[in-house]
Order: sequence, then structure tokens, then C-alpha cells
Amino acid sequence: MARKVTRRHFVQASIAATAALGASFGQDATADAPPEVIKQAPNRPEELSMYKESIRIGTLVNGGPKCADYIRQILPHGFESFSITFWQTLGDTNLEQVAREVREVLGDSGAVVSSLGIFGNPLGDKPIDEETRAGWQRVIDAAPLFGCDIVAGFTGRVVDKPIDECIPRFKEVFGPLAKRAADKGIRIAFENCDMGGDWHRGDWNIAHNPAAWELMFNALPDANLGLEWEPCHQMVQLIEPLPQLRKWVHKIFHLHGKDATILWDVIHEFGILGGRQFAFHRTPGFGDSNWTDIISELRRGGFRGSIDIEGWHDPVYRDDLEMTGQVHGLNYLKQCRGGAYVPNPAK
Repeated sequence: MARKVTRRHFVQASIAATAALGASFGQDATADAPPEVIKQAPNRPEELSMYKESIRIGTLVNGGPKCADYIRQILPHGFESFSITFWQTLGDTNLEQVAREVREVLGDSGAVVSSLGIFGNPLGDKPIDEETRAGWQRVIDAAPLFGCDIVAGFTGRVVDKPIDECIPRFKEVFGPLAKRAADKGIRIAFENCDMGGDWHRGDWNIAHNPAAWELMFNALPDANLGLEWEPCHQMVQLIEPLPQLRKWVHKIFHLHGKDATILWDVIHEFGILGGRQFAFHRTPGFGDSNWTDIISELRRGGFRGSIDIEGWHDPVYRDDLEMTGQVHGLNYLKQCRGGAYVPNPAK
């Protein structure tokens, strides 16, 4: 029913969309505001509540050379945060320049960069994996330039080894990275995507199952190591997300706004090994999850941070309907958190 979408497809689609938006809106990439304006209070009354939101709603943005221009074009839709992501390697990206351009675009809008992300296999032994490891170091060092304290990505994996056999390598790679991050006040969040792997084999990520999280955080109990969580990746494993959220909320640093639709009629007729697609990814507001319950559990658990929509996966709201779907998801999630922050009357 829906095509399989991977992180690579997300990056490719977002690059294409950036180019298309640039053609539609022109290429004047930034406003004239100096970088320091991001630290100023907003001037417009409708923006005042954004500074008080303990849970912001935003979206993912590709970290390529047109990152700032893309943000400029979608900022008026009301996104409150942006997670800037890279696939496998930073290449020749000048992070200082990107940070400066993004700060200028955000200006006094009240919106923020919630996190930086690099998604590859830092546990691997290929040349590209070495670039990913180097990329982790660079984004950790650059995160303060963007005003954020979270760096996210895959744990990586020793290719086609069971998860428990990957833990020594995980500890070897992320032990030093965790210390590097802690020294700079940065938290590391591992996305819970299986990337087509399971417990016994895979080639991208071990952090897709709570049994794996137990092994990971026992091996490295650092307080600044946690999760980049979303219900979708648990639902497609037929895991109920809410009980898991209640148990693990203390370790959740960042969320991807992505949902899933489970076709229970297909499961009941063919099972999960019958060659029929029984689940697909959805933009929030179109899937099976009640995000009012999810955000309530986040608040109960003391979470403060961002839910950033991971677009380019929905099989219906895609292509020309991509931003239509994302903005619907944005407004839906804002409603699920209770709307805009409203201060109590003075006592």
C-alpha cells in the first residue's frame, strides 16, 4: 500500500523540496537581522507564548547548504523548532556558517534549533563510517553555535551481528563521545528506528528495542545518553507505545513527530510474515496514536523539549501534499499539547 521509506529517502526528498521551494519563493536566503537578535525577546504579542512553551512543535530540516533558506520559507507556517539533520557525513559543510545563517533567519521569531543529527553507522569499519564518527565529534562541538544541547543519531551496528554482541563496540565508540558531549553540556539522543534490522542482524542501529536500551544504558550509564523516541517505530513492531513511554520518559531527550497506521485486518488474515504490508508510517494527525495522551505522559514525566515532525514518510500526504500534511500535523500537535501557553493570573 505504501512504499518503504528510509532515512536516505527522507534526505533525498527534503533536498528536492528545498530546491523546489527555492524556485517558488526566490533565493533571498536571510533577513537583515544580526545574529544576536535570537537572544532578544519577541516584539509581536502572538509570539510571546512560544518562549513559555515547555514542549515545542517543529520539524526536521536537511542540513545541506540550503538549510537556512528552507527554514526561512516554512517558518511562517508556525514551526517552533527545527532539528537539523545530516546523512552519514558532513562533507565540506561549514557548520559555523550554517549556524550563523540559521540564527539570522530565526531572528526574533522565537523559534529555535532543537537538535543536530547525524545518521550513519558509527560502529562500522568502512571509510564512510569513519566519516560518520568524525561527524559526531563535529556536531557535538558545533551544537552550542546553534543554541541547542542535543545531538541525535543512530547508535550504529556491527553489521549483521546480534545486538548483544554489538555492545562492546557501542561502548568503545560512544564512551568517549559521551564524555566529549558532557564536557560541553550536550546530551546525546539515539533514535529508535530499526532501519530494517532485528535483534539478530542489521546494519544501521541497535537502539530500536527496549531490551537493547537496557543493554546500552547498563554499558554506558552516563546521564547525558538517552533516546530520540517516536511511537511509530514501536508500533510497527506491534509494541504498545504508551506503557513504554511511561517507563522510559526519563531517558527521552527529543521526539520525532511520526505516527503509524496498523492494518489489523491484514495481520489477522495473513500475520506479519505473509508478505503483505501491515503497517506504514504517518504524519501525526493521520495515524493511530492519540497524541494528547502521549504529550500528557511527557508532561507527567517532566519532559521539556521538542517534538519535531519527521516528514517525507506518509504514503498519502506526500509529494505536492507534503507541506499540507506537515502543517496539519503541526497544528494537530499544538492542539494536543493544550494549544498555546496561557499564563495564570497574578496572585
